[in-house]
Amino acid sequence: MPSVPTDPAREPAVIELRQYTLRPGRRDDLIELFDRELVESQEETGMAVLGQFRDLDDPDRFVWLRGFSDMAARHEALTDFYGGPVWKRHGPQANATMSDSDDVLLLRPLTHDGSFRAAPPARPRPRPGTPAPERFVSATLWSFPPGRDEGITLVRDGLLPLLRCTGAEPLAAFATETAPNTFPRLPVRTGENVAVVLTSHPDENAHQRHLTALRAHPVARDEVLPGIEREGRSAPVTLRLAPTGRSLMT
Repeated sequence: MPSVPTDPAREPAVIELRQYTLRPGRRDDLIELFDRELVESQEETGMAVLGQFRDLDDPDRFVWLRGFSDMAARHEALTDFYGGPVWKRHGPQANATMSDSDDVLLLRPLTHDGSFRAAPPARPRPRPGTPAPERFVSATLWSFPPGRDEGITLVRDGLLPLLRCTGAEPLAAFATETAPNTFPRLPVRTGENVAVVLTSHPDENAHQRHLTALRAHPVARDEVLPGIEREGRSAPVTLRLAPTGRSLMT
């Protein structure tokens, strides 16, 4: 039977957004291994594998998210998995595909009203070998000065409602989790204050049409987008992503 996500997938309180730079030509090798050996085995320890993606702008980049019910559960699950037999058996093969795995953001849900969930609805996960769905996922990251909430508030209260009303299909919205990393074996980026929003589209043309509609919306054009730009400490980064066959985020 296809696997069903564990409880943390339904509404995780702590999320990792992980961006791996891989050795040239090794991305499909990692995805095949990941899908076959490293999904259910992670979820058996209490974490939830939420989404796996190919970066459309970099053939050697793999992006994925996993969730935990809280920081204590994260520490316990990571300890169990990385100290357990599955990682001992398959970890060296996975690591051999990677040149960098330290680009990791520790996040929390940005909303709790159900409009942009922290995770996809619970549903059976496709089996290993399932073809990738024909979907396009956009993940936009805004970075704000540490300690300043205005930009995060504008994204949450201003931008998210506009995304929905201009045709984007919401996947998830996150902000920085400020709790210290209690599993130093896996580094995370520190000193961050980010908002991350993922939306789903039938294809990239649909995404471009949505961006045109958003930028033409008077509230977005005159208030929300300029306000977010003023608060940002750098230009936003948008990841153009293609879900893998076993991704729950599509």
